[in-house]
Amino acid sequence: MGTAFPFIIHAGPVFGRPSTTARLQMLSPRSGEVLHGDPAIVPVVLRLSGGRVVPLTSIHLVPNEGHIHLHLDGSLEAMTGLDASIAVQPGSHTLEAEFVAVDHGPFRSPLI
Repeated sequence: MGTAFPFIIHAGPVFGRPSTTARLQMLSPRSGEVLHGDPAIVPVVLRLSGGRVVPLTSIHLVPNEGHIHLHLDGSLEAMTGLDASIAVQPGSHTLEAEFVAVDHGPFRSPLI
């Protein structure tokens, strides 16, 4: 389940993307880990160093502050914090976590 945010487009100044020096590490699940269930409940545990997860969405972009997006098989699965659980159907899957800016857009140098 995802959440859609409306975008307002109007003439105005062009803002550059912030950059981040943060580092994101996936502690769980481990690469190649096998989980059972139909669906399997996958515990996701992340570590963010040098950055801060904030709850608010904003157009006031601050380096090293943002949100976590989880992508399952290339599609956005969840917008979450550093700990989450997602339900996954049986099969082989790829899970990626991304630290994004507070407007849900990527940092200048995306952190995946």
